Amino acid sequence: MSQYDFDLFVIGAGSGGVRASRMAAGFGARVAVAEDRYLGGTCVNVGCVPKKLLAYAAHFAEDIEDAAGYGWNLNTEGFDWPRLVANKNAEISRLNGIYHNLLTSAGVQLLEGRARIVGPHEVEVNGQRYRSERILIATGGWPFVPEIPGSEHVISSNEAFFLEQLPKRVVVVGGGYIAIEFAGIFHGLGCDTTQLYRGDLFLRGFDQGVREHMAQVLRAKGLDLRFNSDVSRIERNSDGSFQVYLDNDEQLETDLVLYATGRRPHVDGLGLENTAVALDAKGNIQVDAHYQTSEPSIYAIGDVTDTVELTPVALAEGMALARWLYKRDEYRPVDYDDIPTAVFCIPNIATLGLSEEAARKKGHKLKIFESRFRAMRNTLAGRGEQSFMKLIVDQQSDQVLGVHMVGPEAGEIVQGLAVAVKAGATKAVFDATLGIHPTAAEEFVTMRSPTRED
Repeated sequence: MSQYDFDLFVIGAGSGGVRASRMAAGFGARVAVAEDRYLGGTCVNVGCVPKKLLAYAAHFAEDIEDAAGYGWNLNTEGFDWPRLVANKNAEISRLNGIYHNLLTSAGVQLLEGRARIVGPHEVEVNGQRYRSERILIATGGWPFVPEIPGSEHVISSNEAFFLEQLPKRVVVVGGGYIAIEFAGIFHGLGCDTTQLYRGDLFLRGFDQGVREHMAQVLRAKGLDLRFNSDVSRIERNSDGSFQVYLDNDEQLETDLVLYATGRRPHVDGLGLENTAVALDAKGNIQVDAHYQTSEPSIYAIGDVTDTVELTPVALAEGMALARWLYKRDEYRPVDYDDIPTAVFCIPNIATLGLSEEAARKKGHKLKIFESRFRAMRNTLAGRGEQSFMKLIVDQQSDQVLGVHMVGPEAGEIVQGLAVAVKAGATKAVFDATLGIHPTAAEEFVTMRSPTRED
């Protein structure tokens, strides 16, 4: 008999952990998964899925307003936040059930409880110990809130999905995609919303044109954006509201303070001190090209490592690891180049490949194509908001290096273009492609003259 209870013990039933578990079990491995919180991980429960549902809800305010230009007499009175949260919770519960069925139908043993590693081959859950030939850590990330006076008064994105009532005034602190998404959600739902960011301009790492255009659009919508601003302390007022003191001596009174200032690997209490697993300076688990840690029997994937923090990346890593361990003849490494992604703010951002700044840093001589225009549906609505599209093209090879968009359905449009860019499409291929008229997407194949070139 085997000296192990399992071939693979997975800690964390998020996107990466579930995918690795199902595939490994399908390849004949004996697999267990331990999860102490919720099936599906951050993405399903307090991330991508509920966030997009709330973004849909926030966007309806503009849709109803725009409908007047198309002959409809509607209003936004009577919005019911508790109903939205209840309906969102019901949908998440349905998805939790699907994840449960996916695991159990694949033959994976599901253990409900916080797992703690007690040795290179041993895990403890609810007081019971299990031995496994290999252990996979897929516990993802956790919101990080800096220690400042009054930080006990703030919430993170985790709690934002379960507010009992919609606040009248909200302060969002942070400049990443989570911050800009929640600022847009609260603003769209009618909250008086202020977003604070300590840097010169939010969305660091995104193309500069996208960042500047998005700031203009959000300010035009009435969202109070304050850059080069940070919180020094927070105090609770006698009426239950909060006084937010800024480092520039300004003050804000608000009903809710949401911190979206980054995420850290969720490794607390995991028992890594009982292993040789090494962490980097940011607390990420260090792994090699095949996700193996410095403890040979232990692997890690997803946001708990220093990788691209996206659900599809965790899924791809889970598949790659399962094949590497149990179906080597089908193994293929994850390609981290040209990963498309979207920010579900209002309007959406979608980006693919290199930004203009990153392309220049790599030494490319470029041709830049940009277009700003008012989407067709905004014309009768009387909405002045403009979409933004940008192509980054290498002068020598004519290859499209980057695609960027701000506008309605940006994620849907750029996902299709991702296939072309992954296949190595040149600007000549884009030019030879006929557009679908009238659509916003056709602009990507009709931009002929560069706005600038090296």
